[in-house]
Amino acid sequence: MKLSKHVRSHLAMMICGDKPYRKIFPYRNTSQLTSFFENLNLNYKHDGSRRELWVSGVLAELDVNSNEHDNSPSPELMAVIKALVDPDYYCDRFSNLEKAKKELKTLLDNNNIVVPFDGDLSVVNRSRKRRTRSASGQGSDGEDDCLCIVPKFFKLPKNPVDQNLVSVMMPFSKDFQGVYDAIRSACASADLNCQRVDEVWNNSEIVQDIFELIFTSAIVIADFSQRNPNVFYEVGIAHTLGKEVIPIAQNDGDIPFDLHHHRVLLYHNNNEGRGELKEGLLNRLQTLKGR
Repeated sequence: MKLSKHVRSHLAMMICGDKPYRKIFPYRNTSQLTSFFENLNLNYKHDGSRRELWVSGVLAELDVNSNEHDNSPSPELMAVIKALVDPDYYCDRFSNLEKAKKELKTLLDNNNIVVPFDGDLSVVNRSRKRRTRSASGQGSDGEDDCLCIVPKFFKLPKNPVDQNLVSVMMPFSKDFQGVYDAIRSACASADLNCQRVDEVWNNSEIVQDIFELIFTSAIVIADFSQRNPNVFYEVGIAHTLGKEVIPIAQNDGDIPFDLHHHRVLLYHNNNEGRGELKEGLLNRLQTLKGR
């Protein structure tokens, strides 16, 4: 069925997070609106016009494919509507999800719009238990401390987590080439793929490539040698995403205080030391792979 102007307007306000839904649906700025549609494989980029009017226009375009003799909107519009109550979009505002579902259900029911949701759209008590999708690529049942990560600085990658991918975070100095060779050799011996961000160019911004590499990796190897600030930043991302991080370093003093409780593979940057590093990494990789 074709959506009325009234319904499109209310859906647009929900997507934008504008009044009267400002405290229920997450607010989306210009770039976040673009990302919202891109994440649904819809190629729309905000043109700088008034947000609500622009979104209404996008919805009108998606409505062209709707069947006038059917109570269901077009597949594209159904994807947009479902995304409005996708927990992945709520992050710390997860507590408002039930209010959002109630508002959306009322709008759909009052206008006889049928959208088949995978789960129950009715309001339920999620305070006891809920299911979340982690960056490890696996769903998990959790209690009240479940966390949904929705980064605002990065775009969520479309590719899933590759259980055979190991990402390496380390200084790019030529002094570390032998170290990287040892890491790659250990990964190959464990039948795992190894990548460093300087070998990737999928985005115009390197930080997005870094995020995507970490996000899609199952394991992260981090070399803290020389206390490189970029490595610290990248490990913070990896820990937040719940990745298995293997710390290595040439000097115990290179490990920051907050990470001293983690076991670290210490090595010397010479032929013998890199050989021992390879063996230590191989043992650890095989252990993690066998879990």
